[in-house]
Amino acid sequence: MEQFKIVTYPHQDVPATDLSAFSEAEAKKAHDFHASFDVYAETPLTSLPGLAKALGVKEVRIKDESYRFGLNAFKVLGGSYALGRYIAKTLGEDISDMPATRILSDEVRQKLGEVTFVTATDGNHGRGVAWTANRLGQHSVVYMPKGSAQERLENIRAEGADASITDLNYDDAVRLANKQAEEKGWVMVQDTAWEGYTDIPLWIMQGYTTMGYEIVHQLEKEGAEKPTHVFLQAGVGSMAGAMAGFISSYYGTERPFITVVEPEKANCVFRTAEANDGKLHFVTGDMNTIMAGLACGEPCTIGWEVLKNCADAFISCPDYVAADGMRILAAPTGGDKPVVSGESGAATTGCISNILLREDLAEFKQKLHLDENSRILFISTEGDTDKENYRNVVWGGKFNRYDG
Repeated sequence: MEQFKIVTYPHQDVPATDLSAFSEAEAKKAHDFHASFDVYAETPLTSLPGLAKALGVKEVRIKDESYRFGLNAFKVLGGSYALGRYIAKTLGEDISDMPATRILSDEVRQKLGEVTFVTATDGNHGRGVAWTANRLGQHSVVYMPKGSAQERLENIRAEGADASITDLNYDDAVRLANKQAEEKGWVMVQDTAWEGYTDIPLWIMQGYTTMGYEIVHQLEKEGAEKPTHVFLQAGVGSMAGAMAGFISSYYGTERPFITVVEPEKANCVFRTAEANDGKLHFVTGDMNTIMAGLACGEPCTIGWEVLKNCADAFISCPDYVAADGMRILAAPTGGDKPVVSGESGAATTGCISNILLREDLAEFKQKLHLDENSRILFISTEGDTDKENYRNVVWGGKFNRYDG
């Protein structure tokens, strides 16, 4: 039976790691690059006072990435920035001098020649890579793990990619993509880092900091207090690492309490944190969690280096919490605005709602230092990218802790 598990680390006022790659200056570079696209718009940072009251905390805010570039998920931020950085480096340029108008130009395309970008994905990352490659007039090949939703496959193909669902799990699909890249001279675009492959994963992570850059400036524009708690979902840990790094760099000694949330069926970051032995710990097999975007078994080395110094807690949780989060956000209370959030997007909201509302999880609430003065930040990383499953969960009540 699935269960909640938690590991806490001592809070470091000054994290013992170099966060210069996730500084405000670096985040501004990524933000300015994204802002140069004609489809750019800041995604909403929605306040949910009704939910805050129901959960017994002071404030809940959620960054809604379903609005990102019309692609219904945040992942395009990483893929597009990595492609931009790759092209800039290939042409001997600085990314600050390569706005979208230039990088999408015939001049750059002619200098660059024909390039095929290849990646493995459960859906959102591959769609972002395909979208960017298509706009660049380049090619993309996308491999998806077994069990991937047909709708996500078709969305990737609609962006011009040669996309297919394999009979492999996510990590083996990554190995397949890398093998094809090596044999065919393609460019691998993946947020999983390994020895000899670090530039592109780092650029992808830096691309994600556009969310953080927007968040801190949205809060300041509203005159709002900074969050006391930030909850980040993790697959390989690249988004969580990027956001934890940026938030820790930006707020310094005043940084919030940062928690990483994962599905129990794919909790590689949690296992690594729990072992705390200087090694990465993997999850193997099918990893058939409903949180498809988090179904990754091997942590990103760069992401873990940040998280082990910047994250204060790591939680492994049952699948039903994601479904709970989807329903909570879709059926708001106290006049809150509804938020359409998919399985991976709602993982943190569902997990922390369970912890705050259930007496049997009171120990977790205590370990997370949550109380009536807490100001919580969630990131809904995706909308209804699998609409059939979204309806089955939100309308049909699929996946709840009372089943069985």
